[in-house]
Amino acid sequence: MFSYPSFADDYYLTLTLSTEMELAGNRDSVLHYAEQMQKKYPDMRNFYARDKRDFVLEGDKDSGQYRWAAVETRRVSSGAVNFESYAEAVEQHHAALEIAPYALSVSPLDCEALDLLAGFDFTYRGNHNSLVNEALGLCPAFEKLASMPGAAFINNEPTITLALDEDCRTQCRVSIETRTTPYHVRTGEFQEDQLSVYVTARRYGSLDPGMTFGAALNQLDDVCRDVIENYVAPSVLEPLARTIAMG
Repeated sequence: MFSYPSFADDYYLTLTLSTEMELAGNRDSVLHYAEQMQKKYPDMRNFYARDKRDFVLEGDKDSGQYRWAAVETRRVSSGAVNFESYAEAVEQHHAALEIAPYALSVSPLDCEALDLLAGFDFTYRGNHNSLVNEALGLCPAFEKLASMPGAAFINNEPTITLALDEDCRTQCRVSIETRTTPYHVRTGEFQEDQLSVYVTARRYGSLDPGMTFGAALNQLDDVCRDVIENYVAPSVLEPLARTIAMG
């Protein structure tokens, strides 16, 4: 059984529903959505606005383990950070999708895209781009290029996106984000920062007739877990964790 805390320093599961039309953003609609989420998860006590149409409800971030939900102009999001149970994180996202249609007037026809993103952050002081090369290697076609005398990695962020159906509406993207800049390489002054691995399962377009948001999330959940447990964990997360530990 895959254990999220086994590899990364921080991990999170985020749901994002993007819409074609603007969401109902009046005071009553947003507050009703936030109140319904809070009823299910009383630890989400902090409500604030980042701007006029960007509202956030979240738990205590200082604890390191918390939930959050957000409503923007054309996007509803839900996130769980350093969760104890993956199933509970998915359950939270189901709650968000159950409440949004009624509180914010979201229709399955209005779906531009539905994303489920699993993120893994590794804290590391040093050249993140060199770390990725050491842990994961390079495409063989680039190995000779990288061995040029005097060359140093200043960007090395592998990304791959796969279509999982014939019409390319369901996709999975695996990407790595490094935070080492040319300044760090030039000066040798590396800060302790987080290297991130993202696994994103995405469904584009309106939902099929009769399909619910919950059913669509279940499909993305199946994709996300399969990719993480059978491909990303053994081939990406484990090598990164091992190389950092050895360094």
